[in-house]
Amino acid sequence: MEKKSNPMSRQVMSLPRLIEEQYEDLEPKTRTVLSFQEIFNIQRIVLTGCGDSYAATMATKHAFEMLTGIPTEVVTALELGRYYCKRHMGVDCRNPLVIAVSNSGTGARVAEAVQRARKYGCFVLGVTGNEESPLGKNSDKILKLNIPPFEGAPGTRSYMVSVMSLLLLAIRFGEVRMNYTMDTAMQYREEMKRQGEELKKLLPEMDEVCFKVAEKWKDFPCYDFVGGGFDYATAWFGQAKILEATGKFVMHINTEEWFHLNFFARDAKHMGTVVVANTTNPAHSRSKELVKYANVLHRPLVVITDGGALDFDSEEAVYIKVPKPEAQILMPLTHFAPVCLIAAYISELIGEKYGRGCEGDWSFAQGGAGVINSEIILD
Repeated sequence: MEKKSNPMSRQVMSLPRLIEEQYEDLEPKTRTVLSFQEIFNIQRIVLTGCGDSYAATMATKHAFEMLTGIPTEVVTALELGRYYCKRHMGVDCRNPLVIAVSNSGTGARVAEAVQRARKYGCFVLGVTGNEESPLGKNSDKILKLNIPPFEGAPGTRSYMVSVMSLLLLAIRFGEVRMNYTMDTAMQYREEMKRQGEELKKLLPEMDEVCFKVAEKWKDFPCYDFVGGGFDYATAWFGQAKILEATGKFVMHINTEEWFHLNFFARDAKHMGTVVVANTTNPAHSRSKELVKYANVLHRPLVVITDGGALDFDSEEAVYIKVPKPEAQILMPLTHFAPVCLIAAYISELIGEKYGRGCEGDWSFAQGGAGVINSEIILD
């Protein structure tokens, strides 16, 4: 079958240039968005968002803790807005710092979360492309995103920019708090740019392999995405892209819980399984065991990794190589590209509209109404 590019696959192919462009835009902004005193005042960080933005916060939680030494939580916007304990808000020096991510800034839950956070004394940094949005208007400071327009598709470019912005913030916070030298901070930043260059080299082969996977997997009834730690966010994001692009049933789970839950699924030979398993991940030994037993179950298997078959004892799988950054914290920046390509080509091959075209039973979601037009309640 002839491969046809589509808006989602073209978003992926645009990522190397976008990384270069966004680095030049975001790097100076992340240096100045918070003052030295504001950074030194941070005692705890809460990362929040919805959908892809929530995935971006999961992808960078460990980076914040490793680089800054500051306890960092990932909290859904619904939990922060409706359930988060008031006694844990507004503690000394306007803590915690709440970093709320939403490119559009229009989602009701994020707006609700930051309004409640500020009501109880938190300091809110909004990461958004829309300063006049509810998120923008209810933030103490704004890191302004400026993502160039592109063909519409399930969020790919916007996700990468969200991850990059959070990583750059984490690097800056650690630098200011003197956890490492300015030279080391610049090495981290330069490595981000190099990932874009490496991705550009890998994309042609990655694209071909992902299309072949999509051809084999297009008629499967469901899919399973697995990852641990840094890699879990990519697995979560992969299931999101399958849902948005194809509408098919899909699961996500962390590497350990797979052995307790998804391991038991029947008809495994018709369940496309994607394991995100980079070799520097502390859970690599468990990932190797997972790949072994997925083969015992005759699961069709893709392994997204910075290594290769030898790193998994040459177990049978389609191995898709992604960039290998020197700094472990930078793994999530580009490693989601294959999951987007697989979802893009399955959607194209089965003739499915992104987001069901917001037609028929899905018409209530037109223009994002399903997440924008929701009652905001502040306790």
